[in-house]
Amino acid sequence: MQIVRTPAALTAAVEAWRRDGKRVAFVPTMGALHAGHLALVAEGLARADIVTASIFVNPRQFAPGEDLSRYPRDEAGDAAKLAAAGCSLLYAPDLAAMYPSGFASFVRVGGLPDVLCGAVRPGHFDGVATVVTKLLAAARADFAIFGEKDWQQLAIVKRMAADLDLGTEIIGAPIVRDADGLALSSRNLYLAPADRARALALPKALVDARTQLHTGEPLAAVLAEGSLALARAGFARVDYFELVDGETLATLAAPAPGARLMAAGVVGKTRLIDNMEV
Repeated sequence: MQIVRTPAALTAAVEAWRRDGKRVAFVPTMGALHAGHLALVAEGLARADIVTASIFVNPRQFAPGEDLSRYPRDEAGDAAKLAAAGCSLLYAPDLAAMYPSGFASFVRVGGLPDVLCGAVRPGHFDGVATVVTKLLAAARADFAIFGEKDWQQLAIVKRMAADLDLGTEIIGAPIVRDADGLALSSRNLYLAPADRARALALPKALVDARTQLHTGEPLAAVLAEGSLALARAGFARVDYFELVDGETLATLAAPAPGARLMAAGVVGKTRLIDNMEV
């Protein structure tokens, strides 16, 4: 597997493949790779001839006091996992390559970043949109694969790519879960054993809420019970437990086609997110 460090090197490699008639998929990550990330590579291989990936811990999507400094980093281990999964190229830029001296631009998608996680982490999705725009511009891929665990991020990136005519089709890949139901996340590494056990309340609350909605229980009562279930399980904070339109992220008053249950909260010192289709 080839490793490149600059946007120009990434673009040159991809353009060479495309001149040869190859279709290229791109998997952007922040590293600390797990089976969920490797499932994105597999999705890319199912759609394209070549899969490329990136690892960059983007400081612009972390607020002061968040976990930027302790976010897990293991480029050598991650590179080995990507190579074994069939990835052909890893783009691993440093901070200066992504944000050179004098960098003064940012990308914002109207409306979508202001709710759910965006209401709790103001500015977070502006940082995401900016770095993803830069990555897609350099990667020149036919497809970019994102996990559905961060559904809000996926919705924002889809809107942005369509609005800006970026020329890359954005694909969502299903959430990968541990055998006990917890959605895989790099931040799961932070969880102490007791908090890992408490975290299981998050997928359980979503499954229970979905079941209750399917049997006709009132939406307000279902959502209130979901939040209470997390609090009773020992979550230090529940940021939201909502039913939204999967595309617009607008809050729904009743289940509808494309609806999604969205939840986020803090267990121990770790913030977790999850979602399920209704």
